[in-house]
Amino acid sequence: MGQLDNVKVAVVATNDFEDSELTSPVEAVKAEGAEVKVVSTESGTITGKKGAEVTVDLTTADAKAEDFDALILPGGTNNADIIRTDDNAVALVRGIAEAGKPIGAICHGPWILADADALRGRTVTSFKSLKTDLTNAGATWVDSECECDQGLVTSRTPDDLPAFNAKIVEEFAEGIH
Repeated sequence: MGQLDNVKVAVVATNDFEDSELTSPVEAVKAEGAEVKVVSTESGTITGKKGAEVTVDLTTADAKAEDFDALILPGGTNNADIIRTDDNAVALVRGIAEAGKPIGAICHGPWILADADALRGRTVTSFKSLKTDLTNAGATWVDSECECDQGLVTSRTPDDLPAFNAKIVEEFAEGIH
């Protein structure tokens, strides 16, 4: 039995996601028994910046926060920018955050958390170009490999994936914060 047996994880992404920032965390949580659903703006498949193809399980219009125990938000500038302008994606992320469910967001992934009003009073990290946006949304931004604030796990780049993956498994296993 894995640490994440019976844990349902949503991965919210669209085309141009940073390949390793989606595939590596998904592999890490699946290895611990989690059930993962890829949620995107459209059905079919999405393609990463380096060509990884991922099948979409649900559209953002059909996904409900109450159906998931945790959330992964991979980076990729275009991916993150498109996702944060999708009202259904923002509502899903807001619902998961408001319920206190654990969230892992890496690189540009935390961008949607600003639109979901899920950063006030939180300490986070991200790709450095998001510092001003995240700070303006109420977060305290730090430059660290992996930051965890009450179940919100954030990291900067693919180089941080080992620490990020270990921490999301731990936080996802703990459940609601």
